[in-house]
Amino acid sequence: MAHFAKLNSSNIVVQVETVSNSIATTEKAGVDFLNNLYKTNDVWKQTSYNTADGEHKLGGTPFRKNYAGIDFTYDESRDAFIPPKTYPSMILNETTCNWEYLIPKPTLTQEQIDNNNFYVWDEEKQNWDLIEP
Repeated sequence: MAHFAKLNSSNIVVQVETVSNSIATTEKAGVDFLNNLYKTNDVWKQTSYNTADGEHKLGGTPFRKNYAGIDFTYDESRDAFIPPKTYPSMILNETTCNWEYLIPKPTLTQEQIDNNNFYVWDEEKQNWDLIEP
């Protein structure tokens, strides 16, 4: 199956649709099918269900960096779908087109894992807090 993301005028994904590969033999064929189906002239971009972080999960060619989801932004200059930013302090990784924290998440020790501890990002402090339930 082929997947297509409908973009609004700000290049924000507002809908994702699936089209049979027998219909979407090319991106244009899939776009034409959807606009015919909905009787519109919307902007659709094909997206790959198997692409995340700029890599294809099955070893194929990655397509537009990430599978598009609602509220993702399509960046034309990067030809990439970029997810919404969770925190203002996050920075865009140009390779994956995903947002990253300023400081990498610490690794839990086995004891912390056994005690069900976890880390959460504190935007105010811009650091990770260890949560010990």
